[in-house]
Amino acid sequence: MAKKPISATIDEDLIKWINDQLKDKTKYRNKSHLIEIAVELLKKEGKK
Repeated sequence: MAKKPISATIDEDLIKWINDQLKDKTKYRNKSHLIEIAVELLKKEGKK
């Protein structure tokens, strides 16, 4: 599956939370990885 860049404007508090999550490099490789996982979880929730 090809990946394409996107742009998003999000709340400053979410950015701080993302940056805190990225301190643990064993969980997420980078911001894109974290956001991709979050969107996949939302997608699965929507199918329930």
